[in-house]
Amino acid sequence: MSIENISLSGKKVQVSNNKMTFVEKLYLVNIVKGMMVTIKHMFKRPATIKYPEEKRSFSPVYRGRHMLMRDDEGRERCTACGLCALSCPAEAITMKAAERKPEEKHLYREEKYAEIYEINMLRCIFCGLCEEACPKQAIYLTTSKALVFSDYDREDFIYGKDKLVMPLQQAINNTQALN
Repeated sequence: MSIENISLSGKKVQVSNNKMTFVEKLYLVNIVKGMMVTIKHMFKRPATIKYPEEKRSFSPVYRGRHMLMRDDEGRERCTACGLCALSCPAEAITMKAAERKPEEKHLYREEKYAEIYEINMLRCIFCGLCEEACPKQAIYLTTSKALVFSDYDREDFIYGKDKLVMPLQQAINNTQALN
């Protein structure tokens, strides 16, 4: 058995070298077939949108940016248990726990709090497992349309507590809306 006849995949096909006729050499049939495809696509609705004027509708299960929530009194809910960091499949969350001082009682509701809480947005896959793992409902993926903004430096994509913690005024407005 010669090496030319061996086919490992079993898909080897013998190609013939027949001479083309005059009509086949003109490629008119192939050109007409290609033009039919082009004409068919001309009458379809375009897939693109005019972005600044038109906004694309988001999926009902859309998960936006992360937010560290506050309780009714404006204190941070996070107790630095680390369950969100453990559940993150992309290992995007890092935190460092610290003990609350007596004068910080109005800032944190438990004795332990997250002194450093960072999410690397370049690694995050927005799966929502951190939100499900949190026993205090401290981390939340918003439904707002604010996306992670583009930037030029990798360090700017590491969101700390300054970008993640819910603004105090928003927490107060949420409490008033519930009452």
